Order: sequence, then C-alpha cells, then structure tokens
Amino acid sequence: MTSLEIVQAGDPVLRAVAVPVVDEEIVSAEFHDFVEAMIATMRAAPGVGLAAPQVGVSKRVLVAEDRDSAIAALPASRIADMERVPFGPLVMINPEMRPASEERRVFFEGCLSVAGFAALVARYREIEVRWTDETGVHHGWTRFSGWPARILQHEIDHLDGVLYTDRMIARSFMTAEAMRARAAMPVADILREAGITERT
Repeated sequence: MTSLEIVQAGDPVLRAVAVPVVDEEIVSAEFHDFVEAMIATMRAAPGVGLAAPQVGVSKRVLVAEDRDSAIAALPASRIADMERVPFGPLVMINPEMRPASEERRVFFEGCLSVAGFAALVARYREIEVRWTDETGVHHGWTRFSGWPARILQHEIDHLDGVLYTDRMIARSFMTAEAMRARAAMPVADILREAGITERT
C-alpha cells in the first residue's frame, strides 16, 4: 500500500473543521482504499494516530494504533505511568468525544504534522467516544483511558482544526531530540526545569 503525503503546520486543511462522511461513502471501495492507505501511512511514519486532514483530506476520519513493539521500547515504570497498552488498528469515522471524568494528565506529545517538535499537553485521563467504523457499524459511547484516550483526543482535535500546539504548555515546547533526552525524567521535573509551577 502506497503511503500518503503528510501535510505540515501552515497548510490550511489543518485549520479547517473536517466534513462528516456519509454512510453511502463508507461502504465504497474507494473509501476503504483510503482508510488502508491512512493506516499504511501511520505505520510508515511511524506514528500512533493519523487524521484525514493530515493527509490533505478534510473528512472526519481517523486511524489509531499502538503496537507492542513501540511500547516495549519504553521502561516499565514509564509504561505504567502513561497507562500505555497495545490496541488497534482502530478506524473511527465521524467520532464524537466527551470527557468521562475531569482528571487530566500531563505528558509529552508530538505530531506528524508538526515534525521535529514536542511539548507537554494536559489531556483528560478518561474519555468516551462514539463513532462509525470502516464496515459501517455504529459504536455507542465507549470508554478509553490512559494513552489510548490521549491519542484519540489528539486525533479528534485534528478533525476540528486544532493542533496540539494550541493546547500545549508553551514553555515546554522543544525539539523531539530534546524531548527524547528527557524521556526518563518525571513530568514534574520537566515542568520545574522550564520554570513552570502549574501543570495545566
């Protein structure tokens, strides 16, 4: 499967509210090919999520996946803190999201459309999502927590023209290389290093 081109910050498609996908389109061969190409592009990047606007298509579609191989590269303590578990590939069409609690967690995020950078972002720890999948099946409100919830919030933001840089703790913005150098540091220490006293 050929990978699609990932557009970068500054492209107007990343700031537009994406258009809903109609049921008739979901069952088409062309749409299924597009979804498969999105998954291939996400894996090749590599990334854990991708929204259609990131490949220049203003439609309310996202794919998400966190593989065992990616998780295994992290220290066990960090995996537990992030609540990172393998899942997917998951295809969500016309997703709707709501918080399942008010608790938020702060972790680094990067984005395939803001290549080379990362920042700390506060996200809801638990959310509920309802969506249609690539077979046309409608899924009712389903709870996600931890890292899967963070990935989905990030990707659903893309469908609304929102980048993580709109939500980031600005003083934590840094290169991806600098972020990797802090991979073992507690978030509280990273915040103190940046002169930040508030988590959100």
